[in-house]
Amino acid sequence: MLKELGSFRGRYRILHLTWFAFFLTFVCWFNFAPFATTIQKDLNLTPDQIKTLAICNLALTIPARIIIGMLLDRFGPRVTFSSILIFAIVPCFATALSQDFNHLVLSRLLMGIVGAGFVVGIRMVSEWFPPKEIGIAEGIYGGWGNFGAFAAEFSLPMLGVATAFLAGGANNWRLAIALSGLIAASYGFIYFRSVQDTPPGQLYRRPKRSGGMEVTSAKSFFAMLVMNFGLIFALGLLAWRLAQPKLHFLTNTQMIVIWGLLAGLYVFQSYKAWQVNREVVSGTKTYSPAERYQFRQVALLEFCYVVTFGSELAAVSMLPAFFEHTFSLNHVTAGMIAASYPFFNLVSRPSGGLISDKFGSRKWTMTIIAFGVGIGYLLAYGINQSWPIPLAIAVTMFSAYFAQAGCGATYGIVPLIKKEITGQISGNVGAYGNFGGVIFLTVFSLTDAKILFSTMGITALICSSLCAFFLKEPKGSFASHYHETDESEQSEMPFPTVPVLVEDQD
Repeated sequence: MLKELGSFRGRYRILHLTWFAFFLTFVCWFNFAPFATTIQKDLNLTPDQIKTLAICNLALTIPARIIIGMLLDRFGPRVTFSSILIFAIVPCFATALSQDFNHLVLSRLLMGIVGAGFVVGIRMVSEWFPPKEIGIAEGIYGGWGNFGAFAAEFSLPMLGVATAFLAGGANNWRLAIALSGLIAASYGFIYFRSVQDTPPGQLYRRPKRSGGMEVTSAKSFFAMLVMNFGLIFALGLLAWRLAQPKLHFLTNTQMIVIWGLLAGLYVFQSYKAWQVNREVVSGTKTYSPAERYQFRQVALLEFCYVVTFGSELAAVSMLPAFFEHTFSLNHVTAGMIAASYPFFNLVSRPSGGLISDKFGSRKWTMTIIAFGVGIGYLLAYGINQSWPIPLAIAVTMFSAYFAQAGCGATYGIVPLIKKEITGQISGNVGAYGNFGGVIFLTVFSLTDAKILFSTMGITALICSSLCAFFLKEPKGSFASHYHETDESEQSEMPFPTVPVLVEDQD
C-alpha cells in the first residue's frame, strides 16, 4: 500500500481528499490555543477563564460525535463531512468577532461540533480499504488529518504577526482565525463534488434501525447505558466548572437547570436505545453468531481513546502556555515548540496503524502502545525550568509518539467490529476521546501541569493492563477481502461486511 500512496486515483484519491478534509477541521478546532495568551491580554481574561475555554472547545464534541455518527450511518460520509466543513465558518467567525469571555464560551462550544468531523472519515476510509490495510489507511487518515493541529499552532501565529499592520500594529489573531473557517467552508463544497461514499458497484450499508446503537445481547445493552452516562457526566462537569465564582458565567441555579436538562437527555437517549434493542433485551430476538459483537470490546476501545486522543487533546491545548511560562518564552516561540507534539502525528499515527497491520496482533499492539503512553507522560512529569529546552522537546515528542500511535492502533480495530454501525461505534469511541480531554483539562484547571502529566500517565498504565487481560483479537482482521455475511448482497458488494469481533458470550 505504501508504494501506491503517492497515487491520486481510486481509493487513494478518496483517502487524500478525506484526510485533508479532516486536516482543515483540526486547523479550525485548534485555532484558539496558539493565541490563548494574546487573547487573554486583549480581552482582559483571567487564567481560569483561559483554562475553561480550552474545556469548552472540547465539550460539545462529545454529543456531536455521537449524533454525527448516527447521521453518518444514515446519510453517508460525503454529505456529512461536507456539511461539517461548511458549518466551520460559523464558530470561526464567531470567535474572531468575540469581545468578551461570554462570547468566546459560546463560539468555542460551537467549535466543538467541527471537532466531531473525525468520525466521518473513519467510515469513508473503511468503505474503500480491505481489513489487511485498514490500520495503515485509518492511521494515515487520522495522522495526516491530526497534523492540522500542528498547522494551527505553527502557522496561525505567524499569520497573525504578518498581518499585524491591519490591526493597528497588534497581533491580528482575529483575521487568522476567521481565515481558517473561510478555507474550510470553501473546501466543503469541493469535497462534496469530488468524492462518493463507496467504490463503484458497492452498496452503502445502513443500520436496520436508527435512533440508537444496536447491540446483540441484553448485558451489552445495560453496559451501553453505563458508558453513555459517562459522556453525560463530562458535560455536567463542564457546567460545574462554568459555575465557579471566579468565572462569572453560570449561577448555581443555572448549573442545576443544565444538570436537569442533561438528565433528561440521558433518559431520552436511553429510551431511544431501548426502542432499537427492546427485542434483544426482552429475549424475543437472538442474533446469529455472524451478526454478534461484544459491546465490552467497544467499551475497552473507548477507554483506549481516553488515554490516547484524550491526553493528546489536553496536551495540545495546554502545551503552548506551559512552555511559555516554564521557560519564559514569547508566545510565538512557545507555540512553535509546543507544535512539536501535534507535528509528530504526521508519522506516529500512521505507524500505529501500520504496526497493528504488520505485528500480527491488534490486541498486543494496543497493549504495548498504551504502556508507552503511560511511561511518556510520567517522564513529562519531571519537566521544569532547569531542563534544557531540547530535552523537554524530546520528552514531549516521546509521549506524543505513543499517544498518537495509540490513536492509530485503536482505529485499526474500530472498523472491524460491525460494518453497518461503524459510524456510531466511531462516534462513541471518538466521544470518549473528548471525554478524556474534558476530564484531563478539568484536572489541569484545578491543579497544575505536573498533576496533569502524572494523571494521564497512571491512567494509561491502567488501560494497558486492561487491554492485556480483556481486549480480544478481531476475527479476520488481516484478511485480504471482507467476509461475506449477507448472500443477498453478494452481487452488489465487492467488499461486503467488515468481519465482526468474536462471538458475544455475554
